[in-house]
Amino acid sequence: MTKAHSFHIPVMGIGYTIDTPYKVAHLGIDSVISLVDDILLEKLRKMYSEKLEIPYTAITDKINDFRAKRITSYLNMMNNLVDKKFEELKNSAADVKDYFNRLPDSSSIKKEFKKITANHFNLDDIRTWIDTTITKGSIDVNIMTKVDKDNYIGDEKLPIEFNDAHAALRGFAESDLNASVILSAGMNPRLYAYLENFDAFYPNEKGEVDKKVVLKVSDYRSALIQGKFLAKKGIWVSEYRVESGLNCGGHAFATDGNLLGPILAEFRDHKQEITQTVHELLIKTLADKNKTVPKEPLALKITAQGGVGTSEEHDFLLDHYKVDSVGWGTPFLLVPEATTVDIDTLEKLEDAKEKDLYLSNISPLGVPFNNLRGNTKDEQKFKNIAKNRPGSACPKKYVALNYEFDEKGLCTASRQYQHLKLKSLEEQNLSEIEHEKEYTKIIEKSCVCVGLGTSSLLSHGVETKKEGTGVSICPGPNLAYFSDKMSLKNITDHIYGRANMISRSDRPNMFIKELNIYIEYLKNKLEETATSMDAKQEKYFKKFSNNLNEGITYYHNLFNSVTANFRDAKVSIFNELETSKRNLKQIVTDIDQIKESMLEKA
Repeated sequence: MTKAHSFHIPVMGIGYTIDTPYKVAHLGIDSVISLVDDILLEKLRKMYSEKLEIPYTAITDKINDFRAKRITSYLNMMNNLVDKKFEELKNSAADVKDYFNRLPDSSSIKKEFKKITANHFNLDDIRTWIDTTITKGSIDVNIMTKVDKDNYIGDEKLPIEFNDAHAALRGFAESDLNASVILSAGMNPRLYAYLENFDAFYPNEKGEVDKKVVLKVSDYRSALIQGKFLAKKGIWVSEYRVESGLNCGGHAFATDGNLLGPILAEFRDHKQEITQTVHELLIKTLADKNKTVPKEPLALKITAQGGVGTSEEHDFLLDHYKVDSVGWGTPFLLVPEATTVDIDTLEKLEDAKEKDLYLSNISPLGVPFNNLRGNTKDEQKFKNIAKNRPGSACPKKYVALNYEFDEKGLCTASRQYQHLKLKSLEEQNLSEIEHEKEYTKIIEKSCVCVGLGTSSLLSHGVETKKEGTGVSICPGPNLAYFSDKMSLKNITDHIYGRANMISRSDRPNMFIKELNIYIEYLKNKLEETATSMDAKQEKYFKKFSNNLNEGITYYHNLFNSVTANFRDAKVSIFNELETSKRNLKQIVTDIDQIKESMLEKA
């Protein structure tokens, strides 16, 4: 069966897509649930069970392997609910029409539907065709590979399979879903090896995989390394989900100045190579394991996401880079029919402009994090700082991954960690400027592992006694150009070019936006080390700027060569490229001047 839609809804935060499949999967739309917070999943399972009169038995933290069991139970519930809605849709003439009307006009099954119903539409006449043609969206899951905290019972450390990410993987593997697990945030060899324990990740006689593995990546080299690593375990990567390093929501994993366009071109041009290379390793391992060996390479998808905002950009990614699907994340935060955002936060998102969306250092993971100014979780943080009690209570401890003061781990956003770290800072006798710099680094961390899930509880009217009411949210820069709440029809029509939900005329092309974000990122990094740049940092800056310069040349050639695309925007695109080139040239000059200054001082 062919996928209904050419877009998917990526994971957003911890709670913003927590029940998105229930809202959109029956319409053929793929979406992703975060598996970070089993407490949140259990609360929502209870809420849905009561609301829909489904039998419910609590899975408390006194039960053995409770994290995995909570995840399995939530996913099974979601699967059952989606199946029920999908069957109801197939038995409703109005809903079947709506299903096809939402599809892109280029869809072959939409064209066939229009053809066979042109003169007469009776659902009973085409029921068999409907049953074998339309598909529900996939209920996929996301696991951040590095969020894999050790767990304890008292002072006894549990075996590694009870680590957070391992338990989440087991929860998915043991669920009823025929779906994908998206592994993000880099390579975790121990977690990757754990996949070997579950038959669902291996192909069957038909070359089908019940539970597929998807890797979120930001460059081809990393994808090939990880794909080969997993193939040597007998695991096929069914999709490489390429995300912009900085023009995205959530955590931003910056490349060394490598831009999305050239990266996608490399994936397009080497898709056959990665398929064949990984296939050869896979079949050898499967044979050694006495597993079923597929005769042909398994299906491989390349998808892209990060900053796409118009139907023209969407189509260009599909046509020029041959991607199999395009991820639309941030704009869906303004679609209550698809995502779960509390009213107060939704209003803040509607009002947000470029100045309100910034790349922050608030994440305890130590990775740049896209943030919205004025979010209530940060406001709580500032109040605690004003009371001279920086840090949060840390009720869930999912990112308690710092072992500086406690062998069990502390979260760098926790009150306990920040108290100890500030005490240590006072003992260092730094200069006033250096002290202030280090002080800010400590207290700016925010409790996002709780804050990113709270909005879903508030939205559903579920108690937040443990979590509090502070909300964190992590939209990408693209949000600035979407200013109004949208219906699911609005955003779908926008994606497929049947409507325009962007009222502003000054939105830059997605590739140019990413380029400028990278130049600004490089500029800020350079300012941080302007008085103490060493040889290693100089090498990094040179590599970064060279890659950006190559990216600018690539885009010059790209937009010169594509005649049917971006016609109305080409003048502004080339003007932006020239401006970006001048800005980058100035940064390179600054690097050289800093180096000369350092040599003179030496």
